[in-house]
Amino acid sequence: MTSTLSKGTALITGASSGIGAVYADRLAKRGYDLILVARNRERLDALASRLTTETGRTVEVVAADLGSEEGITRVEDILRTDASITMLVNNAGVGAAAPLLESDAAKMDAMIMLNVVSLSRLTKAAAPGLVERGGGTIINISSIAAISPELLNGVYGGTKAFVLAFSQSLHHELADKGIRVQVVLPGATSTEFWDIAGLPVSNLPESIVMSAEDMVDASLAGLDQGELVTIPALPDAVDWNTFEVARQALGPNLSHSRPAARLLSH
Repeated sequence: MTSTLSKGTALITGASSGIGAVYADRLAKRGYDLILVARNRERLDALASRLTTETGRTVEVVAADLGSEEGITRVEDILRTDASITMLVNNAGVGAAAPLLESDAAKMDAMIMLNVVSLSRLTKAAAPGLVERGGGTIINISSIAAISPELLNGVYGGTKAFVLAFSQSLHHELADKGIRVQVVLPGATSTEFWDIAGLPVSNLPESIVMSAEDMVDASLAGLDQGELVTIPALPDAVDWNTFEVARQALGPNLSHSRPAARLLSH
């Protein structure tokens, strides 16, 4: 059992297994009390019991479906009213591997609801309180599909590109208000994600699949190092910095009063 003073409360979505459960373990050991959110209460209760025993931290569980309006509203209320919250980890999400032409429209809508609507709503609910209390951290789990959308289903890649852009905008807006923002872009990670997406992880080369434990540990190391964008598998951060510098270099020429000369008829 740890005697570490509390760093406040971290609310983690998608916390019953995989990446979310590892975040719960690591953050409890870092001194955070926890609010764990997921649909599966049995798994949440088991995780909460273990973490309370091992760390002595206070762990609350909230069984909620963040793919539903009711579930989102319930967690929004907690984020707005619990003044102990100092961190939000937006981890809940779902993926798809099938091409768009073979996809079910209702499942794509559900993906957008969970990956985009829920994440943005919960962030909006949490941010004012964090600003008012003078600090806090928001961690959003994106994917390498945000910058490599050809890899999986296009709607999935689009939702994760939203998470990346949203996080970059949040950082721009909130950094001077004492709020840390980090967006994590995992590659293939050994979780239930792949089974749900219709492509079991056993079909992937072992050389590209990272364990959830290593993924979260690398991501928290990136947070400690002050990274806004963390790609756990990327060997050299200079590669991302080069990509970002190229993106920002476009800025002065993205909006002009006249079309580019190359697009004028001759």
